[in-house]
Amino acid sequence: MIYITRRERFTAAHRLFKAELNDAQNTAMFGGCANPNWHGHNYEIYVTVKGNVDPKLGYLVNLKDLSQLIQIHVTEKLDHKNLNMDVDFLKDIMTSTENVAIAIWEQLEKPIHELGAHLHCIKLVETENNYVAYFGEKQ
Repeated sequence: MIYITRRERFTAAHRLFKAELNDAQNTAMFGGCANPNWHGHNYEIYVTVKGNVDPKLGYLVNLKDLSQLIQIHVTEKLDHKNLNMDVDFLKDIMTSTENVAIAIWEQLEKPIHELGAHLHCIKLVETENNYVAYFGEKQ
């Protein structure tokens, strides 16, 4: 079993808030992340796939194909977008880093399997100090 990781980047805006709360309550709960005028991040996404090396090719997957797959299914949909308003697969979801990582997993799991690998981990870096790693485990 081999593990391969590909890094991609995207920039996006979002806001953490609960619609049933007023601005003061949202600010108390989410701090500056509840800013009604949004805020943004320069995200990094690390997609780790696993599987066996194809003896004919000498690799698990073509990294160019993996990069293109991530771009088509994720980064093109998220880059320079408002995560709360512009991204269909994030509609009605609290756009915390945790939830965005889970949603990215759901976008990539099947296409990566069709590429001949298994999705192992989505690591979504929000800031230099904060990141989420999701391994597809449901509660």
